[in-house]
Amino acid sequence: QVQLVESGGGLVQAGDALRLSCAVSGRSLGGYAMGWFRQAPGKEREFVAAITWSAGRILYPDSVKGRFTISRDNAKNTVSLQMNNLKPEDTAVYYCAAGRSYDGRASMYDYWGQGTQVTVSS
Repeated sequence: QVQLVESGGGLVQAGDALRLSCAVSGRSLGGYAMGWFRQAPGKEREFVAAITWSAGRILYPDSVKGRFTISRDNAKNTVSLQMNNLKPEDTAVYYCAAGRSYDGRASMYDYWGQGTQVTVSS
């Protein structure tokens, strides 16, 4: 059984920064890519960032490029998302996910966390 647990969400003001973390436990996810997604009320789940096992490739959508940074520590089984210069439109529940494919499509990920709320006030 694989468990992904996100932490680090909260209420911040526009322009502030937050760092989300995702701890992976259970069986090894060796070789798995990790991703972050978000979902705002009434909206589809949106891709935020993805990183390969080796961290050799990283992918961001234009909406967060230059503001968000994904990283991973395979020895500690963690993946992080540093979010800078947050905007009200970044408000959402943020999920980490693990999948065999380095991809921006949620359907390509096998394991998901329960999510952590990020709220950015203007």
